[in-house]
Amino acid sequence: AKTTARMTTSKDKNKETMFYQLDVAGLPDELFQKEVPASKWLERAVTTTDPKGFPPNTLNQLSPLDKDVERERVIGISLWMIGNVLPFLAPMLAVGSLWSVLAFRMLQFVILYVGTLYGLFYFYFRPKFLRRFPRSSFMSKQDIKGNQYLYTERNTSKYLSLRFVWPKSVADNISSKSKPVIFCTVPHGVAPIGITAYPVWSKLFNDKLCHWTCAPVILQLPIVSFFMKSVGYVPAKAKSITDTLTKKEENIGIILDGIAGMFQQRQHEEIAHIRARKGIVKIALRAGVPIVPVYGFGHTSLYRVVVDPFGILEFLSAKLQVALTPFFGRWGWFLGPPVRKSAVCLCLGEPVDCPQMDDPSKEDIDKYHKQLLEHYEQVFDQHKAAYGWEDKKLKFA
Repeated sequence: AKTTARMTTSKDKNKETMFYQLDVAGLPDELFQKEVPASKWLERAVTTTDPKGFPPNTLNQLSPLDKDVERERVIGISLWMIGNVLPFLAPMLAVGSLWSVLAFRMLQFVILYVGTLYGLFYFYFRPKFLRRFPRSSFMSKQDIKGNQYLYTERNTSKYLSLRFVWPKSVADNISSKSKPVIFCTVPHGVAPIGITAYPVWSKLFNDKLCHWTCAPVILQLPIVSFFMKSVGYVPAKAKSITDTLTKKEENIGIILDGIAGMFQQRQHEEIAHIRARKGIVKIALRAGVPIVPVYGFGHTSLYRVVVDPFGILEFLSAKLQVALTPFFGRWGWFLGPPVRKSAVCLCLGEPVDCPQMDDPSKEDIDKYHKQLLEHYEQVFDQHKAAYGWEDKKLKFA
C-alpha cells in the first residue's frame, strides 16, 4: 500500500486511528484460509489518523493482476452471468425453434457458447486453481464458512482490485458485542460482485457466519442455486432474515436497493433506490441488531445497462424479481465479465444501533430509517474524494 504522512501501517495503530483500509485483492493466498485468524488480515491493513479519511484517488487504483486469474474470471464470470438467464432463455428458444429458423440458430449459438465457456472453466481452469487452493471437496454440505473460501470468489476479489474501508468505531462496536449484524449494501448496479468477498463479512468484524440474501427465484435455478446455498445465501424474505438473526444468531448481508438499483446509473451522481426500503429497519428493530451501511464504490461502473425510456423493463423486473434488461461488460461483451478500469471499494459507515422492539411503530421505523439514510450520506461523502469522485453526489430515490 502507498505510504504518506496520512497513512501508516497497522503496526502504528493507536487511539488516534480513524479509518482502516484492507487491500483484500492483495492478501497473500496463504492467508486466504478459514483457519487464519482475523488478526493476521488486520496486520496488513493500512490506517489513517485523518478524520477526513484517505488521500484523494488512493482507493480507486487497480492492483496488478495475474494473467491466469484474469483469464479464469473472464470465463468464470461470463459463465455465471449466462447461467442466471439460461433457465429462462433456453426453453423459450427451444419452443421457438419449432417454428422459427432464427430461434433454432440462436439456440445452437447459445449451446455452443455455454459449452465452450463450461469446457474451459471445468476442464482447464478448475483443476489448475484447485491445485493452488486444495480442498477436500469442491463444495461441502456442512462447512458453509469453508465454502466461502472457494478460489472463484478469491479470484473475483483480485479481478476487482477489491478494497474494504471502515472506521475504527465499526470494529469497536461490532467486535465488542455478541449480537449479529446486518450489512446493508448499496448500490446494486448490474451485479454487486464486490460483496462476494464472503470471508471478510464472516471473519473481519466478528466471527459469525454472514448469510447474504437474494431474490427467492434465484434459489430455484438449477446449478446456480446449489452454489449460492453452499456459500450461505438465504431468500430475501422477512422470515428467513429474522430466523438467521435470532435463531441462528448469524450475520445477514443484503443489497438494499435490489433489482431497482440496476437501473440507476448516472454520470455525475449516484442513485440509491432506498427511500422507501424500510422493511429491513423493522426487522432490525424486532431482532435488536445494528445495521451497518456499506457503500460499494465502483459497483455502478462495472457494466453498461441498456434502459428503455419508458421504464417498462424496470417495472417488469421489479414485479418479477428477475432482471430483464440487457447489459454489456468488458470489450462490449454481452453478459460478459465486468469492466476493469478502477478498483471496487466497499466502505462501511457508522452502525445504526437498533434497540429491540417486539412491535415497532411506524414512527420508530421512520426514525431509524432516517438515521440509515444519513449514515449512507456520511460514508459516501467521507470517501468519495479518495475514490476519485469528489464532484459526485449521492441521491436517494
